[in-house]
Amino acid sequence: MNSDSKTPSFTKDSILHLSKLALLKLSTKEMDKFAKDLESIMNHFKELDSLDVSKVPLMIGGNDIKNSLRDDSRDIDETHDSINDAGRVVEAFPEIEKGYLKVPKIL
Repeated sequence: MNSDSKTPSFTKDSILHLSKLALLKLSTKEMDKFAKDLESIMNHFKELDSLDVSKVPLMIGGNDIKNSLRDDSRDIDETHDSINDAGRVVEAFPEIEKGYLKVPKIL
C-alpha cells in the first residue's frame, strides 16, 4: 500500500502480504480484484476525511447509560423466601412422578 494519503494503491506485494496474514491463497486474478476493491474502500475513507465534523460532538463509549443493574447484595431472608416460593410451586404442580414435575409430551 502506498503511504501517500492522496492516492491509496495496493501493490501485488501488499495484497500478497495481506493474503498471507489472512491465511488465504489467492490467484493473480483474485489479487487484482482485491487490489481494486481495497482501493475503492480506501477512497471511501478519503471521502469521509473531507467532511467537516468540527461541530459534531464526540461520542465516547456509545451512550450515557450508567450501570442499570440491580445491586447484587441480597438479604438472607429474601433467599429463604425464594426457596420457600419454589417449594410452593412444586407443591402446587398438577402432576409429580418420582420426585419430578410431569409435563405433557411435546413431539
